[in-house]
Amino acid sequence: MTFLLQLVISGFANGMVYALVAIGLVIILKCSEAFNIAQGHFVMIGGYLGYTYLVEFGFPIWASLLLAIATAVIMGLVIERLTLRPLVGQPILAVIMMTIALSVVLEGLATLIWGGEYKSYHGVLPAVTLQLGELSVPSETTIMIIVSIIAVAVLMLLYRYTKSGLAMRATADDIQVVQSVGIRVTTVYALSWVIASVVGVIGGILLGGISGVMVSLSAVGIKAFAVVLLGGANSLKGAIVAGIILGVLENVSAGYLDPYLPAGNLATVFPFVVMLFVLVVRPYGLFGQVRIERI
Repeated sequence: MTFLLQLVISGFANGMVYALVAIGLVIILKCSEAFNIAQGHFVMIGGYLGYTYLVEFGFPIWASLLLAIATAVIMGLVIERLTLRPLVGQPILAVIMMTIALSVVLEGLATLIWGGEYKSYHGVLPAVTLQLGELSVPSETTIMIIVSIIAVAVLMLLYRYTKSGLAMRATADDIQVVQSVGIRVTTVYALSWVIASVVGVIGGILLGGISGVMVSLSAVGIKAFAVVLLGGANSLKGAIVAGIILGVLENVSAGYLDPYLPAGNLATVFPFVVMLFVLVVRPYGLFGQVRIERI
């Protein structure tokens, strides 16, 4: 029973990070109707930024997190202004292709700056061990749970109760109406990309604290796609619920089934199984809107 609870708690921690990254995907999807293929590469950059600020510069965790967020804000603004804004009004496919190109550029920058090598900062994070009866939760997992819950809560409050959040929701519903009342759509797009960049970087720092950082960390973006499909492409609430479900199921299944599989590594293929199942059985997700179109 203790082993199961350990898997559930660590899976919950991973799931909250998946949810955080997926929220960035959903926000961009709601505003521009395009998937951001580079979302996982924001996570990778975040992991390397965490290593840089925590290990190479020796900053404390709170200062490193703030600096990483500031870097993510600048990165999001630059990306939106130089690569995405010229595509406003262009076909959705053009935006998706640009995000693919962006992912290649970010991977190249990571290889150029950090050598694309494995980096770790396990012992740098503060000791915040959580004790639940006989169950002891490691520091990295505890920090992951606390930071991801706070970040998700702040994002939900921002999206639901602020003028910026209202503008983003209105843009998702009808761009022409938003423009008619004086809201600049380009500003809303810039904010959405800043949010996507920030949540990706925060997720990368949290995941890097447990597993370390490599270029392959960008594969978390695939798991975020699975979360979005499971929760519903336009639902922030669905992203949170689906992230937790995917994280727990992934961890529990890997913990119990990997020892009996010849190759193991069930966790790497599990998100793809979820994506295929959801697309076949419930393509609009748990909380997605059912749309019936006549062709």
